[in-house]
Amino acid sequence: MTANPAALSPVPASTPSLELAPGRPELSLVFPVFDEERNVGPLIRQALAVGEALARDFEIVLVDDGSRDRSGEIIDRWCERDARVRVVRHSDNSGYGAALRSGIRGACGELVFFSDSDLQFDLDELGSLLAHADDFDIVAGYRFPRRDPWPRKAIASAWGLLVRALFGLRVRDIDCAFKVFRRPLLDAIPIQSIGAFVNTEMLVRARARGATIRQVPVSHRPRVHGRQTGAHPRVLLRALLELSSLYRELRRAPGTGASTGPCASR
Repeated sequence: MTANPAALSPVPASTPSLELAPGRPELSLVFPVFDEERNVGPLIRQALAVGEALARDFEIVLVDDGSRDRSGEIIDRWCERDARVRVVRHSDNSGYGAALRSGIRGACGELVFFSDSDLQFDLDELGSLLAHADDFDIVAGYRFPRRDPWPRKAIASAWGLLVRALFGLRVRDIDCAFKVFRRPLLDAIPIQSIGAFVNTEMLVRARARGATIRQVPVSHRPRVHGRQTGAHPRVLLRALLELSSLYRELRRAPGTGASTGPCASR
């Protein structure tokens, strides 16, 4: 299996190697969590093993997005056991985009990786993304092959065509939750989506700033525990509304504003 690279603009010759700011970990691993009590423990164990193998210094940031099961309790036990595991907590379920935004804002790493907490991805493949992180602003995984039911695949295909038509964004798997961002880019783009549109929003805003993207194939597994909500009509409607809002915003004023997180001066 070989990668199908796609840079949205040429890689600048002056792209710097990763340099750690004082007090910052090298890598943050961010995971939104909602009702994943059977998945979150194994997820944390794998994330710790991967972090130790790939980074000199790392942190794991879990966002408990108002879970109603034992997810929060399990996360708290891990936080007590290992200082590298931190939690950001929402009192109510705020949506995938809101949870990811909270995790990214709470993360302090020079490189920020995010993924889902449903164990559909193999975190060991993060190394394949980090291999390109010095040369690209974003390294984005694409599911190959994708192990979702055909209705979700059909929706994803239609969504990709719509985003390409409106924004000219040529990314093979826009919503694949297996991405690495360099810190300066995250600090430069606002994230407003509270729902499933968040991946598209981040890539569109990054492209508007001339960011470079490398695409890398990653394995994908069927979900075993818990339930998927991404194809719910309410979720899709919210994504369409947020897409329309971003399209109008960028047509009125091309470019994006800056957004700095709580670790900017650490």
